[in-house]
Amino acid sequence: MTREEAETVLAEAGQADDTAFPLLEAAIACAIHDYPFRDPEPVHTLADNAAERLAERIGGESPDDALAETMAADMRLNGDLLNYDHPGNTDVIDVAERRRGLSATLAIFYIDAARRAGIRAQGVDFPGHFLLRVETPDGPVALDPFSQGRLVLPSELTRRALRAGLTPHVADRLDVLMAPVSDRQALLRLQNVLFSRALRARDYEGAERSALRRALLDPEDHRPWLDVAAAREKQGALAGALEALSRARSLDDPAEAHRRMSVDRVRLQLN
Repeated sequence: MTREEAETVLAEAGQADDTAFPLLEAAIACAIHDYPFRDPEPVHTLADNAAERLAERIGGESPDDALAETMAADMRLNGDLLNYDHPGNTDVIDVAERRRGLSATLAIFYIDAARRAGIRAQGVDFPGHFLLRVETPDGPVALDPFSQGRLVLPSELTRRALRAGLTPHVADRLDVLMAPVSDRQALLRLQNVLFSRALRARDYEGAERSALRRALLDPEDHRPWLDVAAAREKQGALAGALEALSRARSLDDPAEAHRRMSVDRVRLQLN
């Protein structure tokens, strides 16, 4: 798959309804968009094996235990503690080969396997750390894909929320802390991680690619186009920056004045 073909896949995913969002295929397209012409077969193999093994476990264990044991023990997926900032930790193809990654990347495999096995699981955009919400007969529970799918107790959720800077009256509300996000939002969070890392490394081409993926995946949001414009401006690609700002400007949003100022600023440099 070329980078252009990956963009086509992402654009089609962006048009899909949240209930039909192709999480795994969109994640593969994101990975190939960064580094084209790679074989996605390791991802499909891991996903198929995980779904098959999870289906065998269901019935003898609770949904959360079955999911955690399948993904962490059988599939050997775990967080990369030793090389947390390794670029492969955000790439589903690399993660499928290394069996190590960030929580948000690992969660893609957890969610895909759960859906195919009939378990209700969704991402939780927890402050500073992506978690999973799994529905069980006793109510929803939180799992941490980075820590071998370990169960995160409500008291620990509160402690983590307080450490992340949430106020006590918010940190005590489990309905807020465990609010599920869509598959689209889960993949967007991963692209945000890539964008932030690229900016810190002054990799403006990488920042542009990750911002463009967000724009394709969430075509009604103007903010990714602002990030595309900023990354292009850093590269001196002022015409491209102006084009991205125009795309942002075309979207209906209360930040219209700010976008207009950005367009004018880049246009002045271009003239």
